[in-house]
Amino acid sequence: MSENKNLRRYHAARWDEPVIHEMGHPGRRGNVFPKPEDAVCEAVGPAADLVPAAMRRKDVPALPEMDEYDVLRHFIHLSQQTLGMMGISLFGTCTMKYNSRLMEGLTARPEVRAVHPHQDEDTMQGTLAMIHGLDRILRSLSGMDRFVFQAGGGADAAYTHCCVSRAYHASRGELEQRDEIITTIQTHPCNAATAAAAGFKVVTLMIEENGYPSLDALKAAVSNRTAALMINNPDDMGVYNPEIRDWVRIVHEAGGLCFYDHANFNGVMGKLRARELGFDACMYMLHKTFGAPKGNGPAVGAYGCTEELAPFLPAPLVVEEGGAYRLDRDRPQSVGKIREFWGNVPVILKAYAWARAMGAEGIDEASDLSVLANNYMEKGLLAIPGVTKSQPHLTQRRLEMTRYSVEKLQEETGIGIGEIANRMTDFGIDAPWLAHEPWLVPEPFTPEAGELWSKEDIDRWIAVLAEVAREAREEPETVKTAPHNQVVHAFDPAPLEDPEHWAMTWRAWQRKQGGSKAES
Repeated sequence: MSENKNLRRYHAARWDEPVIHEMGHPGRRGNVFPKPEDAVCEAVGPAADLVPAAMRRKDVPALPEMDEYDVLRHFIHLSQQTLGMMGISLFGTCTMKYNSRLMEGLTARPEVRAVHPHQDEDTMQGTLAMIHGLDRILRSLSGMDRFVFQAGGGADAAYTHCCVSRAYHASRGELEQRDEIITTIQTHPCNAATAAAAGFKVVTLMIEENGYPSLDALKAAVSNRTAALMINNPDDMGVYNPEIRDWVRIVHEAGGLCFYDHANFNGVMGKLRARELGFDACMYMLHKTFGAPKGNGPAVGAYGCTEELAPFLPAPLVVEEGGAYRLDRDRPQSVGKIREFWGNVPVILKAYAWARAMGAEGIDEASDLSVLANNYMEKGLLAIPGVTKSQPHLTQRRLEMTRYSVEKLQEETGIGIGEIANRMTDFGIDAPWLAHEPWLVPEPFTPEAGELWSKEDIDRWIAVLAEVAREAREEPETVKTAPHNQVVHAFDPAPLEDPEHWAMTWRAWQRKQGGSKAES
């Protein structure tokens, strides 16, 4: 390892930890419940009688018998083998942010965890007030008139717009005619995919000299068959289209709708409002931009639209009347449900708390920090031999992220971005995000600094990539055989394609291994 003060010695903890079903001992317990009082038994009767006979198990469930300390130690060991967000995760196009432990504690409280959506509305006024409050915050940030939180992620929100577009054009007697949705090659692939899933034909515009499709290309694609434009801006290379108002105008003149995929909102939040650019609808990632965790849990794609499209929104909507809140289910033009109920409430609560804690000034400052960090990082990355920027002829400063390439390094060393990403984890940071398919830039990686990461974190991330690039030239086998300091070293991915080598449940694993018969 080169003597760089930004590099730290690292080795992941590695425990010979079995799966929890292989642990425990008969009779061991974490909690022993007292026998019920006689008066309770007399009032309720035998507990077994409370479960219908057809629903009773024939055998004892195959669960590990463990005490609390054993369970805690097991999950601590697992957590020590996972970097998670406690490393440095500059995960581009996703705006990875820290999710506070306080919010984890709050959303685990029974006031949130135990609320059931079929409760009487009078018993969950706080939950409905919080959902309505976030709706109003997002209206302020976007200029839209209504938001709904039913969608389970960004792709789900894009699909919501496809459904709303379908219903809108059907209400005008134009659905059969308007069967095309226009997008661009550098827009998130979910926009094209969900448009196709909703029954539309997809027209994809290609990148041109200025880093985005030309107005002439858009004009050639737009017609009386256009149902909608679905686009993110800035795109996944960090390029902002300065002609976006003209794009919206051209589509509107043809009778189409315009949807703003705001997954890349972080660098422009507080700086622009989708409605002021002319868009009819937009979406935000609550589980990314708004401080809720991105992986290993539920997600929410918040979908907002103008009053003209609001009648078609998925139901129910949370509305305020006379200081109280209720669920509006009587929406005859609604597209129905995109998912169950009204969304993942714990994620909505985390996003609401984040937005209230940040305030308008904090959100505006965060976007400033994101843009500053990205442009600071760019200078450090482009100083590494073999690293280049997508569309290097474009001299305008990018916003919160930029797509880079190690194509030149691969040509010189034979080592590509996959091997480099594996080696970077040996230094205690998360593997970098590469790019959505298709790879428009060879051997890509797309870091996004965001407002979370300190100058020291960014310097360390750059130093790690520089060290791995040096190793690729001077110690190539070290990189090719990485990772070395992680829990799992380099492995053969072939078994991942063979279902005989993996199982989705413990009982299925037992069957495949020919072990004892899985219990019912």
